Amino acid sequence: MRKKILEIENNINRKLFILSVLVTIIAMGMMLVEFFTRGAFPATKISTFYVVVLLIYSLHKEALRWLTEKGVLIKRRGEIFVYTWIIITAILYLINFLTKDFFVIDYLGNQLTALSEITITTLEICAVFIFSRIVKIIFNIFYLRKK
Repeated sequence: MRKKILEIENNINRKLFILSVLVTIIAMGMMLVEFFTRGAFPATKISTFYVVVLLIYSLHKEALRWLTEKGVLIKRRGEIFVYTWIIITAILYLINFLTKDFFVIDYLGNQLTALSEITITTLEICAVFIFSRIVKIIFNIFYLRKK
């Protein structure tokens, strides 16, 4: 029975990962278009949905770890989301710096919000990552105490 549950949950986790990758590509693409077009498109408003999708994937992955036998390694594919967002955000800040705020101030002198929205999304993704790590640490502490 446990093996069947583990098989089902692994299948769900693979699908959640694929969905997370798809939503990441969509969110990243929309945010980059918004940034590079300097407000020609409306604000994406996808970040809350996106972060919740990653949170669901992350929590399911941690729950799946709890179901596995001790010593069974589960791939840590989700970390790629964190690293990718951090690198892209840093590059966008560099581009904006080198262009003397070209991407955060429009022709009329108004503040553009794309970079700040990307920053908030990146920080939220980092928070999901840290939260899932804390959940893992807490579980391991309680699990190791019982043994």
